[in-house]
Amino acid sequence: MSKKLNNKISKAFDTANKKAFIAFITAGDPDADSTVNFILEMERAGADLIEVGIPFSDPTAEGVVIQEANIRSLKNGMTTDGAFDIVKRVREKSDIPICFMTYANPVFHYGYDRFFGRCEELGVDGIIVPDMPYEEKQEMDEPAKAHGVSVISMVSPTSDERVKSIARDAEGFIYVVSSMGVTGVRSEIKTDIDSIIKNIREVTDVPCAIGFGISTPQQAKDMAGKSDGAIVGSAIVRIVAEYGKEAGPKLYEYVKSMKEAVEKA
Repeated sequence: MSKKLNNKISKAFDTANKKAFIAFITAGDPDADSTVNFILEMERAGADLIEVGIPFSDPTAEGVVIQEANIRSLKNGMTTDGAFDIVKRVREKSDIPICFMTYANPVFHYGYDRFFGRCEELGVDGIIVPDMPYEEKQEMDEPAKAHGVSVISMVSPTSDERVKSIARDAEGFIYVVSSMGVTGVRSEIKTDIDSIIKNIREVTDVPCAIGFGISTPQQAKDMAGKSDGAIVGSAIVRIVAEYGKEAGPKLYEYVKSMKEAVEKA
């Protein structure tokens, strides 16, 4: 099995125990300057890859916490170009792997070739599109590949019959959705993650990272123990909602504790 890996994304998993901590942040919440600062703080705390959410008015996969962050960001005037500018500013100081997380509509309206051309120019390594079915991936995949951008595949607990098909085509990393429903903090994760990972492992060695519902160091350690990494979004966005522009030190402490947990997995 050959690894279809974006080299920068593969670096995120090239840690001492081959496991990554992936942090999500919404672009423009509370403003662009803060987002740049928060990304750099989370990298300093040990994050291996950053997902930057491009806000969208109808984020169907998101729970209340990230929905509200999208609303705040859009009210503050954040746009797709604004998200690109945030990446440009981060790239002046950091080479950390970055993936956009957004919906099909903003990318389609921006224009696939123009969008992925900008990604290539600014060093965006991948994109995660929760509302794009696997069967429709091709129309975005071709222009993305032409510009060296990985379209990250998502595997959910309902994808049982399709897991292997999705995994065979995957590149960068595979985003394993831990739970049914939308993003958000959960007290426990009951999905049979082991069987999903087993199905994936039978057809590819592309790394798998688990997201949706992870908020505590113990959850991060448990999920990274079953896979190649843990993804955290809502718990980070909640810190930003609480502390606003002053969230940097709190994010540093939180991400450091989560990264340490993943290192013990």
